[in-house]
Amino acid sequence: MKVGLVLGAGGVVGAAYHAGALTALEQDLGWDARTAEVIVGTSAGSLIAALLRSNVPASDLAAWTVGAPLSPDGTALADALHPEFDPVSLRMLLRMPRMPHPQAVWSTLRNPLPFDPMRALVTHLADGKRSLGEHIEFLGDGWPGKATFVCASRRRTGRRVVFGRSRVPDDGLPAAVAASCAVPGYFAPVVVDGEQYIDGGIGSSTNADTVRDCDLDLVIAVSPMSTTATLPRYSLERLLRARAGEQLRRELSLLRRKGMRTVMLEPGEEVLSHTTADFMSEAHVNDIVAAAFLETGAQLREPERAAALAGLGPPHRHVAA
Repeated sequence: MKVGLVLGAGGVVGAAYHAGALTALEQDLGWDARTAEVIVGTSAGSLIAALLRSNVPASDLAAWTVGAPLSPDGTALADALHPEFDPVSLRMLLRMPRMPHPQAVWSTLRNPLPFDPMRALVTHLADGKRSLGEHIEFLGDGWPGKATFVCASRRRTGRRVVFGRSRVPDDGLPAAVAASCAVPGYFAPVVVDGEQYIDGGIGSSTNADTVRDCDLDLVIAVSPMSTTATLPRYSLERLLRARAGEQLRRELSLLRRKGMRTVMLEPGEEVLSHTTADFMSEAHVNDIVAAAFLETGAQLREPERAAALAGLGPPHRHVAA
């Protein structure tokens, strides 16, 4: 079975969710995420994609996140540190935004129908000053031999670029991952092959449609930014998570029209009970990994998902994290 794996955005919290969810796939279904035919990574998901392609299994992603011992396959994480990031604050959104680039204005005027106000707003937030590059140098300068798509956005226009699909950047995997993770207002833009890029999640937190031309039987999308939980009607979190979920469902619908089976995994109430507005906080990552593992295990047993995943791997009994 040819499987595509889509790993969405979500910051430090999202990476912890990925670790728990992918470990559930490994333990419950016997499926190793490293074997995916194609892996698509956006923002935090791009780092997880890079680690999987560096031969780090999902169980070691979880172990590293919670500070547990690593297996021999987790050696790529041996030199990786847990960086301490500044808290996310409202001040990042209140600084004077950047002026739109003339090319972006002209593009919108020529083709106004696809205009996305949220994407335009986030694209033009004032640049942040933090850098992720020094924390991911251990990934090396090469590019994985197996199909790996890293999604970023051009700073001047906000348009998506998929590194690894049509071209591999000369500056290598760490530069592409840093660009994909460069959340506007928090991280500084990242230069890749002479051009500035920002977070790949500003248009879609998952970018699952990037595999539409791939020969795949099944696409598994792990989406930390959406949710199965019911949130307060007029909350900002509900607005953002609903947007992420609706975007991913449209993308997966496109893939199903191409003949691919799809499975969407997203956090529920237990995971969200451990999250805050600070998506860069490590305060509750242990709880998030455990909750993601258990919630994903329950989702995998739901009839519709179980049918779509049939044949993925031998069933295994679910165990506690």
